[in-house]
Amino acid sequence: MNSGNRKNPIIAWHLVLCMYGFWLPNDPRGSWSKYVAADAIYAAAGPATFARHRRSVAAYPHDHALRVAAKAALKFPPVVLAGIQARAVSRGFAQARREAGYDIYACAIMPDHVHLVLGVPPRGVGVVLAHFKSQATRRLNDEGLLPQPPTTHSKDRPPVWAEGKWCGFLNRSELPGAIRYVENNPVQAGLPRQFWSFVTPPPPDIFS
Repeated sequence: MNSGNRKNPIIAWHLVLCMYGFWLPNDPRGSWSKYVAADAIYAAAGPATFARHRRSVAAYPHDHALRVAAKAALKFPPVVLAGIQARAVSRGFAQARREAGYDIYACAIMPDHVHLVLGVPPRGVGVVLAHFKSQATRRLNDEGLLPQPPTTHSKDRPPVWAEGKWCGFLNRSELPGAIRYVENNPVQAGLPRQFWSFVTPPPPDIFS
């Protein structure tokens, strides 16, 4: 894990959790994946585009047709959350916070991905991401709101989340900008600003 340096220690994480089908391993803008496991997706759009991004590349110019072709090769339709499902995901996140005591400074639950800014917890990135994903999926299941419930014609359970992870490590100077970015994410997409009860502002002394 990147711990920064003495002058600019890492004090928070910016996590991005992607719904199934949102950001594929061979996305032409780059991805966090080093290989493409599905033959059909590889055939449609080529090898993985692994890159170490610290900032969003969603607005980067890219081959849109190539990205669409890769999505068309998915085994299941991409997951897109409705508002009622996003609220269920939020209840799962609140449960994860109660269980682990995460300090969550910002959260945006978008239709096809999620942004979280949280204080550095005493757990690894993979463990934290899995915790949020599992509690959100459990809540969707318990409330009968899974985006793609299993069918009687298939033993496969369609996934809710994409594999892989993205985490930006934030120092004191970067944290306020990351919080603003996450808070403004729904607004920039034409959605209402989000307010979640499990989100609390960082304590003032964190910047001292």
